[in-house]
Amino acid sequence: MLELGKSGSHGTESGTLPVLSGDAVVATLRASNWREAATARVAERSWVFRRDGSRELVGRWAVDPEDAVRLRAHQDSYWKGGWSVTLDGAPVEVSTVSHWKGTHRYVAGGRPLAESGTTGGWNPRPTLTPAAELALDHAVFLLWFELLLSRRTAAIAAAV
Repeated sequence: MLELGKSGSHGTESGTLPVLSGDAVVATLRASNWREAATARVAERSWVFRRDGSRELVGRWAVDPEDAVRLRAHQDSYWKGGWSVTLDGAPVEVSTVSHWKGTHRYVAGGRPLAESGTTGGWNPRPTLTPAAELALDHAVFLLWFELLLSRRTAAIAAAV
């Protein structure tokens, strides 16, 4: 299971979220608090994640041109909260496991790819239980995606 650690913990600098597998840091994520954007470091590769328009979240290597897209999450339905994801050209179905907990299941080609969850407590952080074939780069993108969805839900709840 992968989880987003607390900002500045596990030897990361302030404002950086460690991506943990057990107690080991396997990647880092520096997510903006005000914009839907982030930078990630997975092994020796840097990623740039951002919102592209009103209904898409995209990811690219930092060395790619600005308009390059390797990872994409597209909001299919605003009212139903439906999303579809593409990981390096491979389509992934996103289904809601629990509206109450805000958890999702990711399926590619009829096979489970990952399932999200939270750490629980007063300040829950996203977790992801990936299948063995899910690349760590893709798992980090899905964790960022889950972080954004939880922030959006919290913003809507605060506004009501």
